[in-house]
Amino acid sequence: MDAKHSSSPDFIAARLLAWYDRHARDLPWRSKPGEVADPYRVWLSEVMLQQTTVAAVTPRFTAWTERWPDVASLASASDEDIMAAWAGLGYYARARNLVKAARAVVAEHGGRFPATEAELRALPGLGAYTAAAVAAIAFGERAVVVDANVERVVARLFAIRTPLPGARPAIREATDRITPDARAGDFAQAMMDLGSSICTVKRPQCLLCPIAVDCQARAEGIAETLPAKAPKKKRPYRHGTVFWIERDGRVWLVRRPDKGMLGGMRALPTGPWVDERPGLEDAPGAGPWTMLNETVVHGFTHFELELALARTDGSPDDSCPGEWWPIANLGTAGLPTLFARAADLLKRA
Repeated sequence: MDAKHSSSPDFIAARLLAWYDRHARDLPWRSKPGEVADPYRVWLSEVMLQQTTVAAVTPRFTAWTERWPDVASLASASDEDIMAAWAGLGYYARARNLVKAARAVVAEHGGRFPATEAELRALPGLGAYTAAAVAAIAFGERAVVVDANVERVVARLFAIRTPLPGARPAIREATDRITPDARAGDFAQAMMDLGSSICTVKRPQCLLCPIAVDCQARAEGIAETLPAKAPKKKRPYRHGTVFWIERDGRVWLVRRPDKGMLGGMRALPTGPWVDERPGLEDAPGAGPWTMLNETVVHGFTHFELELALARTDGSPDDSCPGEWWPIANLGTAGLPTLFARAADLLKRA
């Protein structure tokens, strides 16, 4: 058998699937050998795992599915409970789309997920990656699944030197060439596992890789340099102030607008997020306010935010609707990470 034949797409997929059969990760959303995958669990895990690690998602996924074990129970949950349960996972638009999609599955599909990639794309919040992953893993449809791990594996396998994001069309086309017609879902998960455990960002363990013989970047000694990335643009810096109003062991919480950053989440009141420090601009009460010496810095996708911290004992203005929340039970309010960190400093001040 010549080298060209042994490195054909079919042989690459066969070697990878044989490796996966022996070394697949045991994850709570994966079906066991011989079991039929649950589309709800596959979909939920893929949404949770976007921009979040397996280690962080695993306990949250388990708690979530104990509370809402199927799409019907999630569809009937309140937006408020869902957003609170999502707190800390970030990228909160995912949670809003999650419940929208669950309700669409119940209302438009009789509580059963559509089985094709095209139909899945029509659900709220299901982009190309998520729809392909659910179609392949849950329904066995041949779909091309490309996440960050797959991007890295394929960029190295074919020595694709174009920097990201410009390389993505070539990476997708190459992934399409090696995706098998059968077991496309297992193949996708095998690629994810390979990127997570062996073809890692730094110090890839090429000696353990089942497709190392096919890897052009390894042959050229450039594996660790791929995928190349375009230089990052410096994120702008913004400033704001977060306000703590305390009375009788309770703190005033507000609900952020549904649209915008951290939409629909419970939070501490804030003023504007602007280029210069706003001080007490748009303070939700007359005060007097005490400013803390500490600040909270949080990185969003497109900007860095530094929040000054102000506190008072008293009452909010009528123009600041919200609710009193027991400080002792603040952990149950579902505050986003940014506000939870601010609250930890303010309640001790």
